[in-house]
Amino acid sequence: MTDLEKTALPNAALTTTEAPRTVVPAGITDPVASARAELRAALAAIEVRGNFPRRIEKATARGVVRARAFAHRNPPAAGAAVVAAAAAVGGLVWVLARAISR
Repeated sequence: MTDLEKTALPNAALTTTEAPRTVVPAGITDPVASARAELRAALAAIEVRGNFPRRIEKATARGVVRARAFAHRNPPAAGAAVVAAAAAVGGLVWVLARAISR
């Protein structure tokens, strides 16, 4: 598999047939088992929504994949974006250093 194919498949884990942990399985007839399944799904959903470090990690990974795909599609524009970002950070550091020195 080439690098381009790897970057083109950011959601490869979503193609499995396994249901997410936040879904209550269908076909449960026992009310106690149904309540336990609903509670388990609700707690899993709370964990997914409340786990900010994991969400930030996944968002960062998605951003890296998108940036690599963009750089592969359009290298000159990606280089220009890197130069612009470096100039912006340098300008910000210069403004802060100048403000502190006065």
